[in-house]
Amino acid sequence: MREDRVDVRLPDEFVELAVERDVRDPLAALRSEFVLPDGVLAYLDGNSLGRPLKVTRERLAGFVDGEWGERLIRAWDESWMDRPTAVGDLIGRAVLGASPGQTVVGDSTTVMLYKLIRAAVDARPERSEIVADTENFPTDRFILASIAAETGRTIRWIEPDPATGVQRAEVDALLGDRTALLVLSHVAYKSAYIADLPGITAAAHRAGALVLWDLCHSAGVVDVQLDAAAVDLAVGCSYKFLNGGPGAPAYGYVAQRLHEELAQPITGWMGHAEPFAMGPDYVPASGIRRFLSGTPPILSMIPIEDMLALIERAGMPAIRNKSVLLTDYAIAVADKVLAPLGVVVASPRDAEHRAGHVTLEHDAMKSVVDELWRRGIIPDFRPARGLRVGLSPLSTSFRELATALAHIQQILESQDD
Repeated sequence: MREDRVDVRLPDEFVELAVERDVRDPLAALRSEFVLPDGVLAYLDGNSLGRPLKVTRERLAGFVDGEWGERLIRAWDESWMDRPTAVGDLIGRAVLGASPGQTVVGDSTTVMLYKLIRAAVDARPERSEIVADTENFPTDRFILASIAAETGRTIRWIEPDPATGVQRAEVDALLGDRTALLVLSHVAYKSAYIADLPGITAAAHRAGALVLWDLCHSAGVVDVQLDAAAVDLAVGCSYKFLNGGPGAPAYGYVAQRLHEELAQPITGWMGHAEPFAMGPDYVPASGIRRFLSGTPPILSMIPIEDMLALIERAGMPAIRNKSVLLTDYAIAVADKVLAPLGVVVASPRDAEHRAGHVTLEHDAMKSVVDELWRRGIIPDFRPARGLRVGLSPLSTSFRELATALAHIQQILESQDD
């Protein structure tokens, strides 16, 4: 992106602050490792689809010529069979706080959620309820409703304030001796509220329930420590802050203590103890591999590996620190420049409870987003009136953010004329 293509400006104090923070940003140099086309003035949707890395272009070409083109089917024996668990271990180490042997890469987020939710409730046959929240991402809610119908269970719905997210007291009020499973998102996809993962997990365990966390909006941008919190299950996508590309596979985390207890419901050949035996009956593989189903998308794992390498170079503490500074900046501008135009910040103001995006609400936001896209500024819109300022710390600069916010101000002002 050409930083000099700014045709509108914020007040000088915010322009100067953006420049200063870019100069002092210890991660600034890493931004040049991403593909940054001139046609995009500002990209504020890294929390939905991360930018590709330049090295991925080279690695994909090398893969076609080498691992695929030259080694052909031999590559399954040489490396591909182990790729889902090897990349899973990288994800666990880099962003999940998970020791090896508990994370696997394979299906879409939807399929992975189905497998682990169904396995969890089947492991608690004497318990008839699932606890979840009405503000969770639609896929999570749809799958829960299907599994409840399949298994004859009841869902007890938490109805949290969208701006604050699920609170510990709301969870406590619904947990009981009939709860088989609690399913929540670590970070709310609308507001970016960070749930109390350790505290809620402990509360569920005291009630005898299992817990599954959706990490789609947290892994790679906030601190996640699954092992330390004794989390049972987790699912996350790899195309947001892990920059795996469109349709990149999801990952599933299953605590080692549950490997022998849970029986996953989609028993494909890749989860078999001897995939090439071609025997008549299904025998699950040992360990995390038993949660695989069909042939894993090897090609799609290459971009994930590249981004994980960059995340480990940068370090999660530095990434989280920049994320806080970016979202703090967005809120400061919103309060002083956009609030007089009717914009409301619909994300937590306390950085401790805020992840990697800021939601700005206004009745005109749908038309604002449409115009921003036309100008080459790309946030996303969430009904009914929310514009999400999605900030991927390794690829987003403060001047880029300032550019986008200036255009939001200019569009809203022009609509009031």
